[in-house]
Amino acid sequence: MAKCEVCGKGVHFGNNVSHSHRRSNRIWNANVQRVAVKINGSTRRMNVCTSCLRSNAVERA
Repeated sequence: MAKCEVCGKGVHFGNNVSHSHRRSNRIWNANVQRVAVKINGSTRRMNVCTSCLRSNAVERA
């Protein structure tokens, strides 16, 4: 899974815990989108998480 190029948010690891309290591995993927972004007047494709898009950390092209 990709990592956000603005804030660095990526994959988190943890455990699924069943009702009987048995544990198995689990992954939480960040909601990362590949979008066109304006940087210094030019357009570039970047991997950006949706929280950075909502907070206007980058300007979409």
